[in-house]
Amino acid sequence: MTLEQLRVFVAVAERQHMTRAAEALHLAQSAVSAAIAGLEARHGARLFSRVGRGIELTEAGTVFLGEARAVLARAEAAELVLSELGGLKRGRLSLHASQTIASYWLPRHLVAFRRAHPGIEIRLGVGNTAQVVEAVRGGLAELGFIEGVVEDPSLAITEIARDQLVVVVSANEASSLPETLAPADLAAFDWVLREPGSGTRSAFEAAMAAAGIPFPQLRVVMELPTNEAVRAAVEAGMGATAISASVAASGLEAGLLAQVKVVLPERAFHVIHHSERHRSAAATALMRLMMPGRDTL
Repeated sequence: MTLEQLRVFVAVAERQHMTRAAEALHLAQSAVSAAIAGLEARHGARLFSRVGRGIELTEAGTVFLGEARAVLARAEAAELVLSELGGLKRGRLSLHASQTIASYWLPRHLVAFRRAHPGIEIRLGVGNTAQVVEAVRGGLAELGFIEGVVEDPSLAITEIARDQLVVVVSANEASSLPETLAPADLAAFDWVLREPGSGTRSAFEAAMAAAGIPFPQLRVVMELPTNEAVRAAVEAGMGATAISASVAASGLEAGLLAQVKVVLPERAFHVIHHSERHRSAAATALMRLMMPGRDTL
């Protein structure tokens, strides 16, 4: 089994398509097909099922995908360690970030890093906080960026920024609300929220608990997997939501949303990395750029 075979397998698995994988890898389709066939024949395991004109991962392929990604991530980490012998001139840095951070906070820092170190390739995966933690724990990402705090002794966690959650409703619904609300009044709302495992959802649940409102008392009428879907549903009048002020800004500026005058506590953005794994010079440089003046990194 070679790293090239693993790269081909992961590319095909992620796209569920031989031709698209070949295009992404700049290989002939015959070479991609041969790599998959070689893996299946050598190990006696069927990795894909042919369904009509498409392909799907088998159960064995699904299990193997996680292992293949982990091996490739470790190979990239080893390559980065060697590349550091010549300074930050070349290499690859794998990151995972929660949706709010990836969409609204992280991009400007990545642009600044890229300008400072143009030889370092950045790969960014996006998920909810639970998925980011799992990516760092499993070695798929060297650094993870999450909302809130995670309790895991294998992970080192550092605060990098603060964020404000706001409660918003559609502009049409805002006219029926009183000037100010107490946190206890929020139990009367219909709520559109992110899915469990989201940092935004967890921060809101913690804020409600601190206000003495058991989360099961809230009427959650819809759970959606992205910030943008949540915002759009609220703009359409589905109910209220608690989201980052950065996410709400465009809807507020366009007059589609109105902010409910209730104060929620700030939350922290954190960067995490595995405490038992080598932290590359590229990762350290990115953290220093994000947190100037921190001498302990």
